[in-house]
Amino acid sequence: MGEAESRKPSKGSIQAKLEEELSKLKERVGLGPELKVIWAPNPESSLSGEVRNGTLLIYEPDEDKAIQTLRHEYIDFLVSQAIEPYKSIANKLIQLLNEIAYKRKEEIVEILAKLLS
Repeated sequence: MGEAESRKPSKGSIQAKLEEELSKLKERVGLGPELKVIWAPNPESSLSGEVRNGTLLIYEPDEDKAIQTLRHEYIDFLVSQAIEPYKSIANKLIQLLNEIAYKRKEEIVEILAKLLS
C-alpha cells in the first residue's frame, strides 16, 4: 500500500463523520430527526447526493465535498418540506381540473355523436 493510500480516510471513518455532522445539524436546527445518512461514494454519478425515503445518500468520494453535500441535501430536504403543502394543493387542483375537462369533453362528444346519427 502506497503512502497516499495509507493516509486516505477509510469508508467507515467518513460514514462516521457524516453521521456526526448530520447529528449536529439536527441538534442545531431541531428538524429532520427521522433523517439518516449513507455514504455511497460514486465518482461516476451525475449527482453529488440526494434524499430518498428519509435517507441522505452522499455520492461524493472526497470527504470535504461529502460533508458539504450532506449540508446541502439537509437544507434541500428542509426547504422541500416547507413547500410540500403547496405542491400537494397544486396537484389536487390539477387533478380536479383534469376531471372537469374530461367530463366536459365526454358531454360534447355525446352531443356531437347524437347530431351525427
